[in-house]
Amino acid sequence: MNKGTVKFFNREKGFGFIKDDETSQDVFVHQSGLIDSISENDRVEFNTQRGLKGINAVDVKRI
Repeated sequence: MNKGTVKFFNREKGFGFIKDDETSQDVFVHQSGLIDSISENDRVEFNTQRGLKGINAVDVKRI
């Protein structure tokens, strides 16, 4: 699993971005990919999968 920090998450719109620790890339996250609720600056673990518009974080949980 990848690890990172939630850079931005908008609860009303249901999406945000996680900064991946290993690559320093921002990874898109949608509320459908969450196991736990997340907020900005939370440390998280996640998997990635290819979506229609690029790489998405899935199975996201706080650590």
